[in-house]
Parts: sequence; C-alpha cells; structure tokens
Amino acid sequence: MEAIEPAYGTATLLLIAAGAVALLLFLIMKVKLHAFVSLVLVSVITALAAGFPLAKIPDALMYGFADTLGSVALLVAFGVMLGRLLEVTGGAQVLADTLIVRFGEKRAPFALGVAALLFALPIFFDAGLVVFLPIILTVARRFGGSLLLYAFPAAGAFAAMHAIIPPHPGPVAATQALHGSIGMSLLVGLPIAVATWYVGGYLVSKVIGRRVYVDVANVVFGEVNDGREVEEADEELGRTKPSFGLVMSLLLIPLVLIALSTIVTTLGSAGTVDADQGWVKFVNIIGYTPVALLIAVVFAVLLLGRPRTSMANITKIIDSGLGPICSIILITGAGGMFGGVLELSGIGSALSDSLSGLGMSLIVQAFVIATLLRVAQGSATVALTTTSGLIAGAVAQADLSNFQIALLVVAIAAGATVLAHVNDSGFWLVNRFFGMDVKTTLKTWTVLETTLGLTAFVISAVLWMVV
Repeated sequence: MEAIEPAYGTATLLLIAAGAVALLLFLIMKVKLHAFVSLVLVSVITALAAGFPLAKIPDALMYGFADTLGSVALLVAFGVMLGRLLEVTGGAQVLADTLIVRFGEKRAPFALGVAALLFALPIFFDAGLVVFLPIILTVARRFGGSLLLYAFPAAGAFAAMHAIIPPHPGPVAATQALHGSIGMSLLVGLPIAVATWYVGGYLVSKVIGRRVYVDVANVVFGEVNDGREVEEADEELGRTKPSFGLVMSLLLIPLVLIALSTIVTTLGSAGTVDADQGWVKFVNIIGYTPVALLIAVVFAVLLLGRPRTSMANITKIIDSGLGPICSIILITGAGGMFGGVLELSGIGSALSDSLSGLGMSLIVQAFVIATLLRVAQGSATVALTTTSGLIAGAVAQADLSNFQIALLVVAIAAGATVLAHVNDSGFWLVNRFFGMDVKTTLKTWTVLETTLGLTAFVISAVLWMVV
C-alpha cells in the first residue's frame, strides 16, 4: 500500500505522531487498558488525525498488522514448539549445564550472549530469541536474580547482528541502495557488531540486570499450568535427558538451512549460480525461516518426544506452549499496525525531505536521518532503506570506497536501532516475552537498544575519520 498524500506539513505530522505515542502510553500505563486494544484504538485515531481518507483507513490498519503478523506468527509458533520440547525433555537443561561447565556460573550471561552471536548470523532477531528463550529461562531459574541478567546479553546479540550485518534484510537493502559490496559489509560489519554487543549490549545488560528485577515466573510461557495431564507428560518426557550432541543438532538444523539459502541467494545475485535451477529453488524453500523452523520441530518431535512418550502427550505439551503466545502475536501485530499507520501517513517522507539537505558529514547525516525516521515511524527496516535511498546520490557523487560505504551502512543501522519504543513491533515482542510492563521495557530494552546503536555509530565514525 502506498503512503497517502500528506494532509499537513512536517511539523504538524510530527506533533500528531508525538500525541499518538503519548496517548498510547497514557492508555496502557495509567488507564491500564490492554495493550492490544490500546494499539488498535490509537492506530485508528492516528489515521483519522493524519487525514487518511475514510475509505482507506481499514486497508491502512491491515497494512502494518498483516505484514507484521505474517512474519512473526509462524516464527513465534514454531519457535515456541521447539523451545517447549527442549524445555520439558531436559534439552534446555543439558545446554545450560554445558555452558555453565565451560564458562562457569559467573560467566553464564556472557556464555548465553556468545552462543546467541553465533546463532544470530543467519537467523532473524525474533526467531532466534524465541528459540533461545527456554535456555535463558533454565539458566535464570537455576541461579536466580533478575531475568534480564541472562536474557539481555542474548537478546542484545540477536539485535546487534540483525541490525548491522548481512544477510539480514536491512543491511543488505542499504548496501545495495548505496551500490556497495555485500561481502565488504559483512567483513566490516561483523567485528563492529561483536564489539557493539560487548560494549553496548553485554556490559550495559549487566548494569540493567542489577538495577531492575524481573521475575522469571512472569515470562508468558515460563510456567505452564494446563492441568495434571500436561504435568504428567512433562514428567515422563524429562525422565531421560537427551544428549548435548542431539540438542545442538536440533538447534543447528534451522541455522544450517537458513545459512545455505543465504549462500545460494547471494551466489545467485552475483550470477555464479542459476537461480532458476531446481536445486536452488529447493534450497531456498527449506531455508525459508518458517520452513526451516518447521523442519526442526518435526525432528524434535521424532527425536526428543516420540522415543519418550506418545504423540498424544507430545500434542498436549505443544498446545500448552502455544496457548499463552496468542497475546504476544496479537500485540506484536498491533504494534506493527501502529507503525504502519505512521509510515503511511507520510511522516517519514516529510521528515526525510526536510533533512536531506543538511550540511554535515555523510556519516553523521546518515545516522541522524535514520534515528529520526526510526523514532517517528518505528520500523528499523524502513529507516534503513529510506535513509540509504536519501543519501544514495550524495554517496555516488563522493566516489566512496566499498569500505567507506560499509561504514555508512553501519551508521544507518545504528540510527535505525536506537530509541526503540511503542511504535516498534520488536518492542512489544520483548515486552511480552520477558513479562515486563511498558514502563520497565522503556527503562531497560529501549536503553539497551540505544546503547547498541550509539556504540555502533561511534565505532563507525572513528573508523570513518581514520580512513
């Protein structure tokens, strides 16, 4: 769906956006209205205030909702199935014990973050987070303290890798728009992403985890009470724990399939392989993230569940995990709806037009524009692609090297990461996954995302000055 013709100037549109965010926070934090209802209601009010034609409002609401729901629902559902089976069979405990033996109790959060960094190379933020959730919960329950001590190092790792490095869609789109090299963006972005995670993610998460207590029991499917039948099935499945090798193999299935699809797609774009060949299409199908997770779930049922109990009990176990996530999926979709309305209102394009002629260094301009677009409409991907399109002409005139373009991509990604708040669907995913209220999420996740973005920008800016 195309954006509507802006009915007002940039200043008025920004005031509408600010008012919408303020109203949303008031409804959720003060009135205590359910987040899903609040998001849909404020989306409708925002569309009316921004001057949407009445006939187009339903399509505008569905634009962001359907897009977000389509990408999140399958990932969360299959991820929860896999995670629930890992949890009740003791697979998550096996992984947690192995990490603790290798790294030690005090370095358990660091171990979770390092593992997440490795898994985050091909896997998107939301898919990786939901698969890692049972492992995070197991470690948090064992050692106690705030859940954020263990959750945020892993979540920060997925966020940093998703934002900064190919093959994730944002940096790939930005690199292509700036006519850079995907390979160079990967080579430059990877060490920056790791450094960004350590400084802006891991170290900051330690501070946040000590200051803000979040009980692990608040996690939406951390404790399941679905009756005696499910408890008996849990007990039966957990009597004989799987081996570490089996658990790792199951987790590697989506990693390997997605990585293969990414490699084949990259080779196809470069003309090295023929994208129309049957085997290429087949690899792309099984490497499509929801399909890759589905394959992992099937193997988990066959190798973790079926040797230990009946299919009827396995179905009960899976159902016990799926029920509570309906709220997560709906709220995340409604967050996408709110962001979509802001995007279609023309706020982003109006803001872009007013900023594109700023007289500042290219790398600073890239960061500032991406930051403002991120804050205004919520979507990191939209901020990345829009910003790269805006500065593409200036980049072409500057005749930059591939290394410099890669630094620009990192700066844009940094701006598209900071200040995640209520118009970002990812904000709601974290909010519901970790059982936090909105105020706590703003004090923790928004801060962590901001330190990640600022760290990435500082690193890229320093390297920009050096070269």
